[in-house]
Amino acid sequence: MTRLAGKVAIVTGGASGMGRATVMRFLADGAKVVVADLNEANGAETVSVAKANGHGDSIAFVRCDVAKESDVAALVAEAEKRFGRLDIAYLNAGVGGAFGPIAETSVEDWDYTFAVLTRSVFLGMKHASQAMKKHGPDGVMRGGVILVTASIAGMVGGAGSHAYSAAKAAVISLIENVAAELGGDRIRVVGIAPGVISTPLVHRGRPDKYEKQFGHQPWPDRGEPECIADVAAFLCSDDARFITGETIKVDGGLLAQGIALWGTGKDNTFMKSAGVNRGTTGEAMVVRNLRDKS
Repeated sequence: MTRLAGKVAIVTGGASGMGRATVMRFLADGAKVVVADLNEANGAETVSVAKANGHGDSIAFVRCDVAKESDVAALVAEAEKRFGRLDIAYLNAGVGGAFGPIAETSVEDWDYTFAVLTRSVFLGMKHASQAMKKHGPDGVMRGGVILVTASIAGMVGGAGSHAYSAAKAAVISLIENVAAELGGDRIRVVGIAPGVISTPLVHRGRPDKYEKQFGHQPWPDRGEPECIADVAAFLCSDDARFITGETIKVDGGLLAQGIALWGTGKDNTFMKSAGVNRGTTGEAMVVRNLRDKS
């Protein structure tokens, strides 16, 4: 398919998991892609995979801390410099963030979670929208698509830690509000809310350990990164030209049936330990086991 032919995209968190799968799908659909990630080793591997599939001239990697405005501004500028424009910004970068009982959550871990999951989306929207508002040679405003990875955890309790869930709920609200603001500029703002997807962020190299979570959903097949990539490609194409301000659940029916994905009460996984999950950034995860205080 070439439904993204001529489009230029940036994908944050594009070096692994859902981000990498979407990078490959965008390239296959004809787009040029700038991959942004904090993990340079994963970034180099992603570029290598793309080159092996004949997309060497259509991909670039930029090391980017999505929580820093200077890095995000530089990312957008690099896309324009290298490929001449920006049509799609997939703001996908994420971490598991702070977890554990609220009394055990440090301010630093809370702020880190919101910086990576929420402030990054604000920064991406801010700078990508400015690039998309530029006019083409014919004087017509180009417009574009800002796609965001939200989560079903931002839609209901019981699908994630309190910090992660609150950060993703803020993202969903941001999608709606910014979509209303940018509609007149022909910039669509849309979101994807994944359920349990088999990515390094979820299984941390041990997919078998998290097999139980996949069994909670009605749909019998496990969620794979390509499931997200397929929806991302649709939402960023002209086939979705009248969709904006919407966050699409891609969860195998998990939210439709109601969930307590990580257990309930004291049996909730997030109540047994505390710390912060820094995802695939290459930075170490911190876990503190908690004693039963009952």
